[in-house]
Amino acid sequence: MKTFKELYSEAKAKKVMSKSARKAAGRRMAKMAKSGGFQMKKKKAELRMRDVGKLMKSAKTKAMNQYRPDDYKDKTPEQRAVIDQKIQTNFGARVDKASKGIFKKLKKGEAARVKAARDALKGSN
Repeated sequence: MKTFKELYSEAKAKKVMSKSARKAAGRRMAKMAKSGGFQMKKKKAELRMRDVGKLMKSAKTKAMNQYRPDDYKDKTPEQRAVIDQKIQTNFGARVDKASKGIFKKLKKGEAARVKAARDALKGSN
C-alpha cells in the first residue's frame, strides 16, 4: 500500500500532456462515451451523492467561469491556459473565497439533485 507522500510525489512528477496526446485522449474518450457501459456508468453516478472532492472541483470551476472572458471557449488550449494563469495570479484569493460559497450551495442542493434524478428514473420505468 502506498503512503500519501508517495502518491503525492508521483502526482507532482506527472508531466503536462502534449497537444497530440491530449487530442488522442479526447478521441478515445469521445469513442468511449458512446458505449453502453459508459452510459450506464453515467446514469448510476447521477443517482449517487457526489463526494466533497467532486463538489469542490465543480465549485472551483463555477467560480473560475465568473472571471473568464465571454470568448473563452473559442480560444486555443494554450490561450486558455494563459488566461487561467492570469486569473489565478490576479484573482486567486477571490476565486477561492467564491468557490467556498458556491460549494456550500452545491452541497445543500445535492440531496435534491439526487432525489430528482431518482424520481425521473422511477417515472421512466
